[in-house]
Amino acid sequence: MASKLRLTRNANQPRRFRFVLLILGCLVVTGTFLVVSKPQALVLPKRKLILFVFFRYLIPVSDQSFSSTVYGRRSRFHPIVAASTISGAKPDDVDSNREEMHDRLTLPTVSNYTIDDRTQADGGERSRAPERKPLCDVSDRRADICEMYGDVRVSGSSSAVVLMESPRTEETEIWHVHPYPRKGDEACVKGVRKLAVKASSEAPGCTVNHDAPAVVFSTGGYAGNLFHDYSDLLVPLFLTARPFDGEVKLAVTDSKSWWIAKYLPVLQKLSKYPVIDLDMDKEVHCFKQVTVGLRAHEEFHIDPARSPDGYTMIDFAKFMRSALSSERETLPNIEDLAARKPRLLIVGRKQSRVLTNTKEIAEMAEELGYEVVVVVDEADAARTVNSCDVMMGVHGTGLANSVLLPLNAILIQIVPWGRLESKAMQEYGNPAKEMGLGYLEYSIGVEESSLKEKYPRDHPVFTDPLSFHNRGYHVMRATFMDDQNVRLDVSKFKEVLWKALEHLIQ
Repeated sequence: MASKLRLTRNANQPRRFRFVLLILGCLVVTGTFLVVSKPQALVLPKRKLILFVFFRYLIPVSDQSFSSTVYGRRSRFHPIVAASTISGAKPDDVDSNREEMHDRLTLPTVSNYTIDDRTQADGGERSRAPERKPLCDVSDRRADICEMYGDVRVSGSSSAVVLMESPRTEETEIWHVHPYPRKGDEACVKGVRKLAVKASSEAPGCTVNHDAPAVVFSTGGYAGNLFHDYSDLLVPLFLTARPFDGEVKLAVTDSKSWWIAKYLPVLQKLSKYPVIDLDMDKEVHCFKQVTVGLRAHEEFHIDPARSPDGYTMIDFAKFMRSALSSERETLPNIEDLAARKPRLLIVGRKQSRVLTNTKEIAEMAEELGYEVVVVVDEADAARTVNSCDVMMGVHGTGLANSVLLPLNAILIQIVPWGRLESKAMQEYGNPAKEMGLGYLEYSIGVEESSLKEKYPRDHPVFTDPLSFHNRGYHVMRATFMDDQNVRLDVSKFKEVLWKALEHLIQ
């Protein structure tokens, strides 16, 4: 009988061994899963955790009494999922631990992989908004620029532009800016409405929603002066709005209806939508993107390294010619000039820096072979300039129309007495070169200035003109720009017109 029992026991050994290997394999797979996936919900208690999983099958039974002891304990455990006993724990502690384990023993899925449900409660604390750069960049010398993305609300009646943020955001960010690119010019910004640009959880509700972004700017300041129209508004508008390729809305403060009408073709080239007058409009306009202010570089200048898409003054001039329907993009070749006279435009002035012997200059130019056109009115000059090959005039706003000259045409700037060469080059000489024009400059002498009739020859006006610059811009301007006319020496100026002809031939 004992022999039979031993045979039966020996026969059961291989089966028990295979079963143990199966269980060990399951444990290895489970352990590998826990190591690789690292589920964050599985957290061990701080005290000793004792796991019993299929305990009776993992330990070979050689003694009936030991087997009885194990089997006697087994009734305390679930047959599949092990329980835990914590040394010294009270029943309430065990129950709370079971509830905690129930909450946190979850499979790692997309939705709960790194989420601890208990951390979602507000707990009475306000959350911080995600890190983002400040709304406004005030580092530029000429202009402050504010850019906002998200739920942006523009209310003309309150002079506010608000980026809506979560009600739980701790702080409100606010800037006060003049949306006109002449920063630091106090006389100028007095005529520019100040806007409050802020990030806040409070703002009036939307009454009009827009899909296109917006650019907010002012037509106050020096708008109406032709040079400043270009330097302060049209060039900066080109830099700021042109990258949107028409899909942008222009919102204007300090709106001047006559200014909008004058440059309407340009504004329509920049935007497919009507201009929004924020002064008269009582709506709350809501956008997904808003730029407050205009990007501006130096006076009447574009720096390709700083401009969107590498824009240049040549691009701006081409844009303006297209917007105003100018016919000629570039000068004709030399064969075409042989068949007709080159056309010279003389831009006159009505008040200061008047060219007093225009008739003599025109007659001399005609003798050289030019067809001469004399224009005083700015509007007439704008309509005429594109048909001309050479444009000349005394330093002043009328020369800004050189934007409309065809590529490779010539600009001649006459510089009044008073050491104004640097100013003349910055405002018109350099822009002309950057627009692909030929540039010639003629500085008058004392005998060609009307100042000789007001001051003796030994006066600082003639002997030390820079001393007037040192006394401030207004003194310099009053002396050399507002109180001086020009009478050219015809024989000397003839050489300049010859050079212009040579440039055209080349």
